[in-house]
Amino acid sequence: MKRYIVQTFGCQMNVHDSRRIEEVLEASGYRPTDEASIADVIVVNTCSVREKAEHKLMSLLGTLRGFKAERPDAALVVAGCVAQQEGERLLKKAPHVDVVIGPDNIPDLPGLLRDAETGAPPVARTVFDLDDPRFLVASPRPGRPEVTAFVTTMKGCDERCTFCIVPTTRGSERYRRADQIVDEVVRLVEGGVKEITLLGQTVNSWYEPERVAEAKPRSKAAPSRSAFADLLRRIAAAAPGLERLRYTSPHPRHLTPELIAAHAELDVLAAHLHLPVQSGSNRVLRRMSRRYTREEYVERVTALKQAKPGLTLSTDMIVGFPGETEEDFEETLSLVREVGFVSLFGFKYSERPGVPALAYGDDVPEEVKDERLARLFEVAHELQTAHLESLVGSSQRVLVEGKSKGGETFSGRTERNEIVHLEAAPGVDPTGHVVDVEILEAFKHSLRARMTSEPTPAMKEVAAQRGRVALPVVGA
Repeated sequence: MKRYIVQTFGCQMNVHDSRRIEEVLEASGYRPTDEASIADVIVVNTCSVREKAEHKLMSLLGTLRGFKAERPDAALVVAGCVAQQEGERLLKKAPHVDVVIGPDNIPDLPGLLRDAETGAPPVARTVFDLDDPRFLVASPRPGRPEVTAFVTTMKGCDERCTFCIVPTTRGSERYRRADQIVDEVVRLVEGGVKEITLLGQTVNSWYEPERVAEAKPRSKAAPSRSAFADLLRRIAAAAPGLERLRYTSPHPRHLTPELIAAHAELDVLAAHLHLPVQSGSNRVLRRMSRRYTREEYVERVTALKQAKPGLTLSTDMIVGFPGETEEDFEETLSLVREVGFVSLFGFKYSERPGVPALAYGDDVPEEVKDERLARLFEVAHELQTAHLESLVGSSQRVLVEGKSKGGETFSGRTERNEIVHLEAAPGVDPTGHVVDVEILEAFKHSLRARMTSEPTPAMKEVAAQRGRVALPVVGA
């Protein structure tokens, strides 16, 4: 029996792609392992949005050179955005790699591995499926039930932000049919999944593929309506057993009145949204080609919070973008405070190959970027700490996702996405259940709680099953 291991860098889309890689390998007879030393196939699924992620990849590939020397028959695969970006060049940089494969070519992986086994030379397969898009379907995992799952709605991006390499590594926007999306969600929910996150590079720009030409605006103006809001309503109606529905990553330009209304109408939509803004300065936003102003962003998120009381927001921010002045950065800090983000991901600007921002030059010194990033995190920490501490003593509903890393407690998330570590009674496993908890303590990025819901028979049965010892099958 051949075994594989997948290591993932990057965003939720990369996590989703890794799951699909696992599924195509298992359909071809491979089985998972946690030990790279015994793996017959090692897959590194990569991210190229930040330069640091590429450095991590090359460092890991350097480490794996010794592994390949000892195990020449094992296959080393590089997948994901760096694979798409570099293609054949990556084979020259790391000749011990056997397969370089782009996100659209995941279904071809088993065949490429069979070719490698028969002595075929290293190969790069990085062809976009622009004419006939393929979307790999997620399925419930027999024997490995999942509480949460990702479902792809689209891939690629047409926004063309000047700092972003995604249009190069993922291609232009291609959309999946609504009936396929809804059917996949229904199957996952029937298989025990409680929370679905819809994925797309600009997920809320989704349209029915056959209606794009007639319906999607081609101007730089904000769209007047939202087909994505219709999709959310269809999912809510078709999957009443779904506990929570999320989506990521949306673009502020496509946060339309219709989509805001869907948040007000659909209880299944979680009361949290990650909405990247990137900067609080209109001048920088123009140079980034984000196609909205600070004022428009604030107006839309204010309307969203009014439509869904209690909704929380998180965001992405870039510091040190070419031409960013101290005044520009101060506007970013003021926006963080004005909106009241409960968390954020902050990054220093780094040049990416082929993006328009290269023409600006990287004129902000690294030490200034470091100092601004530290100040950004200081403000973000202040807001997050205040938010988490305000929840101590309150009652919350948590979807339990499994055991915490330490193994003594369980962890899950509230509908507003706060991470909660909770204590349950002995012999009770609430994994996969939405439970009531009392918040006891606030940590730096999470909360501690005790479960106040009465344990159900199902919770006790799961705990009992996990406590049983599985005996090996003779002859297996």
